[in-house]
Amino acid sequence: MASAFALRVWRNLDRPGWRNFAMAMAALALALLLAIYSGAAAQSGRLWLAACSALGALGVAGWVAFTIVPVLARRTPLRWLAYQIDYKFTRTGKIYVAGVMVMALAALNTGNNLLFIVLACLIAGILVSGVASRTVISGVDVHLTLPEHIFAGQPVMALAELRNHKFWLPSFSLSIVGEEPARPKKSRGKKKAEKEGRPLPAPAAILTRPVFFPFVPRAQSTEQTVEMSFPRRGVYKQEALGLRTGFPFGFLQKTRRISSDLEIVVYPSVKPAGEFYEILPLVSGELESYMRGRGNDLYAIRDYRPMDSARHVDWKATAKRGALQVREFAREDERRVLVALDPEIDSARFANPAELQEKFEKAVGLCASLAWHFYECNSVLEFRTLGTTLPAAPAGENIYGALHALAKAEPQPLTSGESFLHRIGELGGIFKIVVTFQSRGAVPTNLWSSSFILFQ
Repeated sequence: MASAFALRVWRNLDRPGWRNFAMAMAALALALLLAIYSGAAAQSGRLWLAACSALGALGVAGWVAFTIVPVLARRTPLRWLAYQIDYKFTRTGKIYVAGVMVMALAALNTGNNLLFIVLACLIAGILVSGVASRTVISGVDVHLTLPEHIFAGQPVMALAELRNHKFWLPSFSLSIVGEEPARPKKSRGKKKAEKEGRPLPAPAAILTRPVFFPFVPRAQSTEQTVEMSFPRRGVYKQEALGLRTGFPFGFLQKTRRISSDLEIVVYPSVKPAGEFYEILPLVSGELESYMRGRGNDLYAIRDYRPMDSARHVDWKATAKRGALQVREFAREDERRVLVALDPEIDSARFANPAELQEKFEKAVGLCASLAWHFYECNSVLEFRTLGTTLPAAPAGENIYGALHALAKAEPQPLTSGESFLHRIGELGGIFKIVVTFQSRGAVPTNLWSSSFILFQ
């Protein structure tokens, strides 16, 4: 055990650093000897020898300061000096400080040496607590890993990891917490919005509850799975994390702020609602009718298979070959569908912004459920919304791109130019499912014949 530890220490040893350190110590020892010799020479009256020895000592010390010390400083990790640490007194700490103040008053009034000794021990406890907690939270890195695909309302398992880079000391009683980012100066746009009474969107945090680690071994990492759930779709950011500890006595709660660039996109929930089950038979019927209308071109004549329908048997080819032959039509089994969300809304139709947002969320959820349904059917899926176009491809290639666009979708005001529905109506050769907030009169004529339109 001891030999293995010594071998690991020897392998991880910074040999150039220790060599420079040994050279610096030897040079400083020489400078000290020259300084002592200079003093002895001055006392014996040999002033020139004393001056030369003193100058030699200064020269050696200066050489160490300007050559070796910078090299050692560059090889020494001093990141802990830049740690931003927030302090907060706990209830225990407040009671303890109150007791220290009472003890200080008693010691000053009575002049009792025993009270002064007890007071010194109490103050030393605070100092020991500060040093120990600072040592615990220094040299530890925080990593938070989440799944690539996250849906609103569905729990996911995230991985929280602490890596202790301290070679000699472990860390105890640590918690990872979500911290609010430092508030920047308000821009003119934000000040104007506040004056007009418009609500400012608050950034949604990722980590909402602490993750506790009782022990992190030295020079090792510790992992812990955390269950998370995000109630709504959209972008979630975590601009700052906190590493918190109350070790060892719990007088102070120290939190080390750690910058984070963690950002995730939460997809809309694909859990079908009642409205989805009501329209699905209608959508399926329209789609089948459209596909049958396009499946008239003969593609090939092939041998009969047990799963083939008898209505596709080609009797002429069967009589000629003496075996059952069936007709195979182009696009017979191909399901091509375009799912489109029209985000242009006339806000005057709604009584308040909350009603508009509720309707829009239902429309986004309906689009997501429809896209997921055709993904499960192995269809060819195309998706369009304002600012996002995914060309027709197997649904497995487009589904997460569509969900990503739906996660970021926001209501848009009506434009005076060519509307989104007119651009969709110009597309041909594919069945369209369009979710829109427009009135029936605003739908282009060419869109009715090849589309199923859901009015919100």
